[in-house]
Amino acid sequence: MPMLLHINSLLAPTTPPRRASASASARPLTQAQAHSARAAALGIRWSPGVAAAAAASPRTPMAVGEECAAAASVASQGFLSDARAYWVTRSLIAWNVNDNETSLFLYASRDATMRMSDGVIQGYDSKIELQPEPASLPDSVAQKFPFISSYRTFRVPSSVDVASLVKCQLAIASFDAHGNRQDVTGLQLPGVLDDMFAYTGPLGAIFSKKDVCLYLWAPTAQDVSVCFYDGPAGPLLQTVQMKELNGVWSVTVPRDWENRYYLYEVKVYHPSTSQVEKCLADDPYARGLSANGTRTWLVDINSETLKPPCWDELSDEKPNFDSFSDISIYELHIRDFSAHDHTVDCNFRGGFLAFTCQDSAGIRHLRKLSVAGLTHVHLLPSFHFASVDDNKSNWKSVDEAELAKLPPGSDEQQASIVAIQEEDPYNWGYDPVLWGVPKGSYASNPDGPSRIIEYRQMVQALNRIGLRVVMDVVYNHLNSSGPFDVFSVLDKIVPGYYLRRDINGQIENSAAMNNTASEHLMVDRLIVDDLLNWAVNYKVDGFRFDLMGHIMKSTMIKAKSALQSLTRDVHGVDGSKIYLYGEGWDFGEVAQNKRGINASQINMSGTGIGSRMDIIKVMKQTPGIGLAGNLKDYVLITHTGEAKKGSEIHTFDGSPVGYTSSPVETINYVSAHDNETLFDIVSLKTPVGLSIDERCRINHLASSMTALSQGIPFFHAGDEILRSKSLDRDSYNSGDWFNRLDFTYETNNWGVGLPPRDKNEENWHLIQPRLENPSFKPSKNHILSVLDNFVNILKIRYSSPLFRLSTASDIEQRVRFHNTGPSLVPGVIVMSIKDAQNERSGMALLDKNFSYVVTVFNVCPHEVSIEIHDLASLGLELHPVQVNSSDALVKQSTYQVSTGRFTVPRRTTAVFVQPRR
Repeated sequence: MPMLLHINSLLAPTTPPRRASASASARPLTQAQAHSARAAALGIRWSPGVAAAAAASPRTPMAVGEECAAAASVASQGFLSDARAYWVTRSLIAWNVNDNETSLFLYASRDATMRMSDGVIQGYDSKIELQPEPASLPDSVAQKFPFISSYRTFRVPSSVDVASLVKCQLAIASFDAHGNRQDVTGLQLPGVLDDMFAYTGPLGAIFSKKDVCLYLWAPTAQDVSVCFYDGPAGPLLQTVQMKELNGVWSVTVPRDWENRYYLYEVKVYHPSTSQVEKCLADDPYARGLSANGTRTWLVDINSETLKPPCWDELSDEKPNFDSFSDISIYELHIRDFSAHDHTVDCNFRGGFLAFTCQDSAGIRHLRKLSVAGLTHVHLLPSFHFASVDDNKSNWKSVDEAELAKLPPGSDEQQASIVAIQEEDPYNWGYDPVLWGVPKGSYASNPDGPSRIIEYRQMVQALNRIGLRVVMDVVYNHLNSSGPFDVFSVLDKIVPGYYLRRDINGQIENSAAMNNTASEHLMVDRLIVDDLLNWAVNYKVDGFRFDLMGHIMKSTMIKAKSALQSLTRDVHGVDGSKIYLYGEGWDFGEVAQNKRGINASQINMSGTGIGSRMDIIKVMKQTPGIGLAGNLKDYVLITHTGEAKKGSEIHTFDGSPVGYTSSPVETINYVSAHDNETLFDIVSLKTPVGLSIDERCRINHLASSMTALSQGIPFFHAGDEILRSKSLDRDSYNSGDWFNRLDFTYETNNWGVGLPPRDKNEENWHLIQPRLENPSFKPSKNHILSVLDNFVNILKIRYSSPLFRLSTASDIEQRVRFHNTGPSLVPGVIVMSIKDAQNERSGMALLDKNFSYVVTVFNVCPHEVSIEIHDLASLGLELHPVQVNSSDALVKQSTYQVSTGRFTVPRRTTAVFVQPRR
């Protein structure tokens, strides 16, 4: 579209949104260190011999003695390296076999001793013939597993003890009419486990006055016991056997065992090794952990000792808003917020408690944004993730004073950062281990109660300065899998269930690694239960779902319903105020509903759940639909003069630009933690000779488009103060140095060296001359000027409900775009929003102060004067906030009543209002 030619050429992203993949995020502990930590937690000495054995086949220390026998067994078990058959219900198995004369047999071995010898399966305990079913998969099964709907179906005899068989090593083999074996494979069990063992009762630790009951869902486990320890690193106290009922293992222990630490010891067949393993795992429903999650802390999350003063009354202090359309979001990484803030107690920097320092530079900054209208702070992952060591004594750091002496385009800074990046305290945290416990590295002490209390203090402190808290949740993948890794939990307890596997039985990795499978009922349940934990126990006000498209739509709907059912009287939480949104990208194995109806942007229309949309990218297709809430039924005039609905205009990949049924379903943004900051992308995309003043104007122009669009605006922390990451395009593991935020406004962090080689080297030839060019570096006055303009644009958004319309019908009735069609003036968007003029106007009166609002976005490098005859004879005047602005240019914006002529200076957003008299 020619209208946005200027700004599109400047701000178009170089790549689609990216995230730091868990596979790319190296862990803070090497494998040997991880086993050493686990061994220490178990009270086992980690000797060089043990280390060598683990290196050859990295088992938990408890299993190392079994190495030799296991090695001999593995070679003969290679025939079960895949799992291409699906046990989908108690009575049905599906496999993609074509020969109608094929007969199938199911083999089971409780001790995993099956092997292939001279083409014959041996070592099994039972062999069961399966009967072919003439019918295809039942509709309910085909809906749950649409990708195997064409598979042939075979019936399991009703006499078979299925509950015992699912605990075994299983194989299925096909034979031709002459009895010759054709094929053999393992089975995927989630379908039958859901059919037989789906469970709605208690899980985790349930406290009563006299005792504590532990419940663990593990239907494939052959045996489960609980190992209790004296403290986070103390010796084993005792091991208690659990009992099973319908797949749930439980035990009751005395209440005075509270505050002990424990691990589950699960004896279970693990398909990744084709052996029965003894796995030591944390509680999936853990509410407390030791450092690095080596043990689960047995804690009553409702204990009064874990609550800050007035915690139970926090719902009465929550900042109010009337509609989700009133929300605006500020995306912030916990460590970024205070790691360099010397107005914060040095013991609090980089952690939860920094938010309680009410007179710090960071809190003063957030308070300023809150007063202007900002409503929500979105915190990047703050649950227990793998990539940062919880023990601060193990952290390594660089000498920042020495790095500051290096040239702005040097590669030495990044080399120093990369050398320690796996042992420093920095990572975004998109590599989950356990979802339900705050991250220990952000707490003053990772053991015991600190992380719980301090997280609550953080939420409380933010609420008290007028900001609600959004938690970034990552349910689409897990850091680790298998029976041995210290960061593997769920896959140790029910192997092959929590993680989504392909048709060969291999774990799907499209969401980074170890994709989870919310189409499985107990995964779905765990996600919803975890959200309720954060909403009730931590009073979190909203949730942002990482790669939401990899989660099933049904899970999202269930989560929304469960959260909105929370009440202040019963739960101490008003669930109707909890907002959900996420990344609705549709890709990988879930694309086009291949695994069931997923939570992609298109599918989420009508749910009231938001998804993120790059507003500049949208407006490259059409200037209006992004500003009008990305509504699928909003009609606008294209540059050819054709009237089209938003759903009839498509992006380059063929998906519709307009996809929402309500403005609260779109999150509008131009910058996020992924990719470059707004200032960096402006600096990278604009001509080298452009002045810093003009770059600042472009920065603000992009932010104003986000702020004044219908829908929910989303801002990356620091974009309002020209934040730079020295042109780093993926700073997930780039340390404090490249991610620095300076709320004293002295610097924007530009020119602190070439960004890390791994993700940026291919662009170093573009980056280096810019970093070395002093004209690119803004002064403190530039930073303050952009901040003033950002605060003003927030004030304008919240000066009128017309900028925050809550329904599609309101937008369709009130919002118009005027510079459209073949005669449009390139580079200018003119958007009007009309309110009721009087009681007989046929629409509700929303704004008591203004009856008309007109916003003119001029992205051109020159002043524009444009006549809009439809807007002549109105009593428009420049918005009072802009009249009083420190921006001299915006104050030059004018409106001529007789002709409807708007004159707006270069690269300026001007807002005109018609006051009610």
